[in-house]
Amino acid sequence: MKIRTLMLGWEFPPYISGGLGTACYGLTKAMDRLGMPVTFVLPRAMPIRFIAGEELSDMEMSEYYQTGMRHVRLRPIPSTLVPYTPGDGRGAGHWYHAKQSSATLEAPGNRAIYGPDICAEVQRYAVHVMRVAETEEFDVIHAHDWMTFPAGIAVAARSGKPLVVQVHSTEFDRSGEHVNQYVYDIERHGMHAAKMIIAVSNYTRNIIINRYGVPPEKVEVVYNGVEFNGRAEAYYQRPWPDKTVLFLGRVTMQKGPEYFLFAAKRVLEKMEDVKFVMAGDGDMLYRSIELAANLGIGHKVFFTRFLRGADVDRAYQMADLYVMPSVSEPFGIAPLEALQHNVPVLVSKTSGIAETFRNALKVDFWDINEMANKMVAVLRYPPLQEMLRVEGRKEALRFRWEDSAARVNEIYHKTLSIA
Repeated sequence: MKIRTLMLGWEFPPYISGGLGTACYGLTKAMDRLGMPVTFVLPRAMPIRFIAGEELSDMEMSEYYQTGMRHVRLRPIPSTLVPYTPGDGRGAGHWYHAKQSSATLEAPGNRAIYGPDICAEVQRYAVHVMRVAETEEFDVIHAHDWMTFPAGIAVAARSGKPLVVQVHSTEFDRSGEHVNQYVYDIERHGMHAAKMIIAVSNYTRNIIINRYGVPPEKVEVVYNGVEFNGRAEAYYQRPWPDKTVLFLGRVTMQKGPEYFLFAAKRVLEKMEDVKFVMAGDGDMLYRSIELAANLGIGHKVFFTRFLRGADVDRAYQMADLYVMPSVSEPFGIAPLEALQHNVPVLVSKTSGIAETFRNALKVDFWDINEMANKMVAVLRYPPLQEMLRVEGRKEALRFRWEDSAARVNEIYHKTLSIA
């Protein structure tokens, strides 16, 4: 039986602000390869801005995404659903050196995680999704993360079809103990309204059960995957001879940028020939730039802002080590992407990838001395770096999107059997 899915998301490559877009794209493509019919509802206002620098019509955009996919249809809707505030309003692509004066480091409103109109946009998105659902045939609704949950709940109530929600990140990951009550309430409502919940790791599953009061039998784990092309990525000639350590992710509390910088300070006390690249945007961007300057390592840290496409590849290719110091990371696709580019990884123990991955160095995010020691070990000892690179890449090959899609299909069948 081919189960028809109405899938609800808010980002999709080439426009992404984090790992959710990458995960949605990888999972959807794998579902297509398995012959699973999917109608993917997506805010139109987001991706059209970054395709060859031109705006595309709905038909052109649909054709862009559906290249090579036979069982997936994109349904763009008029929405500007964008969750995270940028570091500032100047866009991506700028490299900032941390020796800028402190007067340039703060911008009004850059400390807020969510955009100012997020509540209204969530509701507008739900209204448009309801209209799309009235014209589609589907057996199950699959909603990704909290902003799509109200839409999923409404469609399930109207259609009588079961709702499956996939949790890529919780409000406790994003905000720690100081949760946004509005977001938490939506997450909890969505989780309890859903017939089944997909968590991206056991780490996230435990948060769902313990923090949201969800029965354990409702929560299934499906790990993310990564697209491997079967060959090692080419080396990109970096613009300096020094060793290079890479942080790539949103520059927010959740990702631990300050711990990365404190550890960088310790590394530079032991090794001078190291540079640190922080690639990403977020509400902590300016504080991170200021922190690097105050630590006296501004001349060794480069801030690239948000990267996409070939620039992401080049960032990985120029790195000797990728570090993910996240305070709370539901899964962590970036370490797999680093290994795809033959870069060894150091990851936080409070991450989903750490629970299932052996060939990576692991550290408590708060232990900056141990983080620095492990960075130095990789940079100083080529045999260790080579072992982590080779064995890590082999292990990363286990994370296939086709396996994730097959598990999702099993969960769909289980959902329909209990609906």
